[in-house]
Amino acid sequence: MSVLVFRLDSRIFFSFSKNELCDRAVMAVFCAARSGGQRSFPCGGVSLAVSNLDMHALFVLGDLRAKLVKQFQSRFVYITEQTPEGIYIAEIDTEAAMVVDDKPRLELKVGDHFRAAVLPSREGGKFELKFRDIKLTVYGLGDYAFVSSAEGQGIVFKEGHSVMLVFAANEQLQEGLTKTLKAVTGKAAKWRKGELVTFKASE
Repeated sequence: MSVLVFRLDSRIFFSFSKNELCDRAVMAVFCAARSGGQRSFPCGGVSLAVSNLDMHALFVLGDLRAKLVKQFQSRFVYITEQTPEGIYIAEIDTEAAMVVDDKPRLELKVGDHFRAAVLPSREGGKFELKFRDIKLTVYGLGDYAFVSSAEGQGIVFKEGHSVMLVFAANEQLQEGLTKTLKAVTGKAAKWRKGELVTFKASE
């Protein structure tokens, strides 16, 4: 099994409400064989069996997972969730805990709290992200956007009226943390009076 392990840790900055102030290589070339309702994909000598995942979802979501893994090559990664109720921000220090990049299972784990995985669904496939009490699911094109700024680069995920940002900073953000991360999210998600009104997804 191909598993990469790194060191990481996370710390929470704050959470407040309005009232409270497998990379491309895995996906590139393989032969699909149908057997018993499953498809098996050879992956570095390991057979990857995925039920109810159509080929398009496997390519798109697998590639998205690979791009998410690259975010954690930075020393400091920031996770935000923005909803009509407010914003939640946490910092992950990639030198203090553990990241497991499990390519055969199309799964990424960061410490004890962050998990992202490509999973089967009735729609053909889904990409599920969990961080502590936050859970968000995307199904493909239209549900995510790649963003960048002078401070780093990130991926914005959307489900309903909630968005999650995974931002790889060039260096630790000291001042203007909320303003910086809101501005980055705002490159894809536009809010008005606390409501998400538009989302500019990447093609």
